[in-house]
Amino acid sequence: MRDNAQACPLSEVQEGTVVRIKQLRACPEMCQRLREMGLCEDQQIRLLLKESNLICQLCNTRFGLSQELADSIIVEPVSNGKMDDLNSSVKS
Repeated sequence: MRDNAQACPLSEVQEGTVVRIKQLRACPEMCQRLREMGLCEDQQIRLLLKESNLICQLCNTRFGLSQELADSIIVEPVSNGKMDDLNSSVKS
């Protein structure tokens, strides 16, 4: 992630980093689908792997995102670098 710890696209985050979703900038249909999957604003996720696609973890679920889709998810770092215990259930 950038040194100034400001919001940036998920695609710019380093592997192993825990971030909080701040904004979804995809088309409305894709934003709705992401929210249905639990990727909603203020939700914390961890970026596990960053290659041609990104592998992220939300609660105990891993999922893949394209580079293009990750560019449309704006995130900010979590101050302690650890996921909140509240993430044991998806926020609605």
